Amino acid sequence: MNTGRYKMKSDINEHSPVDNNLVVVDKDEYYNKNTVEIPLDDLDERGNPDQTEQHPDAPASRQTWDRPVEFLLSCIAMSVGLGNIWRFPYIAFINGGGAFLIPYLIVLFVFGKPLYFLELSIGQFCSKGSCKVWQMSPFFKGIGYGAAFGSSCVLSFYVALMALTVFYFCQSFQSVLPWSVCNQDWHVDDLICVNNSALVNGTSLPIPELYFKNEVYHEKESIDDGIGNIDWRLAICLLASWIFIFISLIKGVESAGKVAYFTALFPYIVLFIFLIRGITLPGAWDGISYFISPQWGKLLELKVWIEAVKQCFFSMSIAFGPVITFASYNKFSHNIYKDAMIVSFMDTFTSLLAGFTTFSVLGNLAYQSGVDVKDVVKPGPGLAFVSFPQAIGNFPVPQFFSILFFLMLFSLGLGSATSLAGGLITVIHDKFTTIDKKLITIGVSIFGFSAGLIYVTPGGLWMLSLVDFFGAGSILYVIAILEMTGMIFVYGLPSIVRDIQFMLNRKISLYWQICWVCTPVILLVALIYDLATGESLKYNNEPYPKIAIICGWLLVVVALSMLPLFALHGIFQQKSEDGFINKLKQSFKPLDEWGPLNLADRLRWEEHKEVQARRPSLVGKFFIKH
Repeated sequence: MNTGRYKMKSDINEHSPVDNNLVVVDKDEYYNKNTVEIPLDDLDERGNPDQTEQHPDAPASRQTWDRPVEFLLSCIAMSVGLGNIWRFPYIAFINGGGAFLIPYLIVLFVFGKPLYFLELSIGQFCSKGSCKVWQMSPFFKGIGYGAAFGSSCVLSFYVALMALTVFYFCQSFQSVLPWSVCNQDWHVDDLICVNNSALVNGTSLPIPELYFKNEVYHEKESIDDGIGNIDWRLAICLLASWIFIFISLIKGVESAGKVAYFTALFPYIVLFIFLIRGITLPGAWDGISYFISPQWGKLLELKVWIEAVKQCFFSMSIAFGPVITFASYNKFSHNIYKDAMIVSFMDTFTSLLAGFTTFSVLGNLAYQSGVDVKDVVKPGPGLAFVSFPQAIGNFPVPQFFSILFFLMLFSLGLGSATSLAGGLITVIHDKFTTIDKKLITIGVSIFGFSAGLIYVTPGGLWMLSLVDFFGAGSILYVIAILEMTGMIFVYGLPSIVRDIQFMLNRKISLYWQICWVCTPVILLVALIYDLATGESLKYNNEPYPKIAIICGWLLVVVALSMLPLFALHGIFQQKSEDGFINKLKQSFKPLDEWGPLNLADRLRWEEHKEVQARRPSLVGKFFIKH
């Protein structure tokens, strides 16, 4: 039995001698802080701290990852998504080629990696989702709900893109790939198929492009008269995608962790297969040269640096909520620092690997077509559903490579979509703890499928661009700026550093602290630049109808209105009875529930805070300390 001295509060009175080794806790017991740090009721039968007991106001239990490696793989699957395959190569190509890597790596080290590490650390420290984490400063809790709304917008069209990969995957089993031959039955005006090439009004067009727009989507030239009817084939593919997401999340992180073995690792197998195949093809090195040839003059353009910030921001899923959520299921002392370094490295490595792979294949396509590489490069989904399928059509046994490619895209999408959906489920479950999490998972899946049906219509790609622009653009910049402001300048950099150092038992260097302070400024510059240089939204150079733009701005209003509404809710929930101003001041301070979930960790943290509070801090002179 532990030999620490214990004394009941009832045995102490004003005549009792002062013992500085005795510390008061919420209960009526005292404990000796030089020997044990847990009240008597919180010791097990051997006198050791009971590591299973949680804070009295916390839910009865919180799920944790079965193995640390499952958390790491889930984070990799979350951060490494479809954007790494079709966005990064194109963005790098048009923003300086190899020279783009300089601003990208600088932004990664100054902004991406520090913010990612901070979100992971905060989530693990308090074991709460992206909304409950704002018990650190209730005034800002609208940030969590705004982020959840933004991530739900992203999730809605992200799964629709997964549905496309399912459709192409199924079509890949045909004896002749349908996008490799011109079909006169496609409903294209003035289409002439000659020697397996397509002419429209006398102009040669890529067959995969015609197939994508006219056979898969039946794309509308305008949505002035509506977005059209739901395509039952794509709707089934959308349903299949949501079923896979549901299965991945049915047991929470227990099942999501198992799925991550596939979603995190399989894409690398396919990428290396395509890279090895690609570099052996004629023209491959011309394509790679286009990708890495530096255009040094681009480094003087602010736009290139802003694009680097955007790529880093969206690629690593920063400020969306899932980063905090995933970390909240870790054990308190887990080495989150190592995981943050690995994930940030893997995200960059994957982007570069995808770039080399993509341009080796496109180089061969340009060689086969007798055109310049830049003429076969398509932005966004066009790279995945037009350029790459066209290149695969020239491979021997194209069905095999097509199956691999679209299965890889689906696995990438599944990893990211699972994290976004899991974050939303956690937000809802943290708020309504009595509802079975499986029921919440079913509800989110049904709602997500229903919302996604607008993207499987002839006007679906119009809607995808609209929601991407309004629901997942500047909104998340605002969310991230306020998130960093609340954490670093209101809860306070000294408090953040103190908590993370206590949790990880390692010193947080000035590098991290300086980057955290600078991050809101970087994001603010990116936001101002976006707003100042932004053009009216168009799709295929066609303007949107006014009603669509109004709906887009409604998404912005809904997301941003959550910030003041929940701020007011946080203010009026305060227990202070001294008027609005005092409630407002109190809303910036942490709630009593804030802190480690486990009671043993919490008591050690409370004592650690007392010790740190007695130490002078230069940083503390410029930041709020709690």
